[in-house]
Amino acid sequence: MKYLIVVAHPDDEVLGAGASIYKWTRNGERVDVCIMSTEAKARAFRPEDKELDDDLNASSDFLGIGAKFEGTFPNIEMNTVSHLKLVQHIEAAIKESEPDIIITHHPADTNNDHLQTSMACQEAIRLFQRRPEVKPIQEFWYMEVPSCTEWALNTAMNRFQPNTWVEVSKDGVDAKVKALSMYRGVMRPYPHPRSAEAIEGIAAYRGCQAGCNYAEAFEVALRRL
Repeated sequence: MKYLIVVAHPDDEVLGAGASIYKWTRNGERVDVCIMSTEAKARAFRPEDKELDDDLNASSDFLGIGAKFEGTFPNIEMNTVSHLKLVQHIEAAIKESEPDIIITHHPADTNNDHLQTSMACQEAIRLFQRRPEVKPIQEFWYMEVPSCTEWALNTAMNRFQPNTWVEVSKDGVDAKVKALSMYRGVMRPYPHPRSAEAIEGIAAYRGCQAGCNYAEAFEVALRRL
């Protein structure tokens, strides 16, 4: 199976699916990542561009991520960019990655860049209908990003409603925390959702839903049978 994870920012791929990525790559499956904005100018802690790039590479290498398709769209200003340009960046990644499953942000996420990424991804996954040479995807998933997805303040949109759970091990949860810790300035002390304790707690809660010790939850929006 080949996965393409489309995210707004470096570290979102770990927050949303880090333990699953660790599991998949160690089972011999391919995981690529498409990142829309590889800058961090709006963060409270602002690493230099090279520092953030180094962190992304270290975290990706540790998790076993394959190709990285890196965009330069403005951080927390993605709504100022042409929707078409966002779509085309994702389409280029789809053509090269040839994924079976694409995973991205839930559209009700409170982070505006996450919303713009989700909407562009919804458009980009239809590429195979216009370009017969492009491999059709089999499934399209939404993921949850702790500290953003759970807010879901826009009640005009449906909240994240998981319907698929990936069972992960304690080692996988620990790997998620370690990979996230490789991004300097991202982790927070408990009870912040990006603390080690909260990340393990969410994995345990999702595991309880699925009848296992630990899991990551996803919402499958499209599945071709």
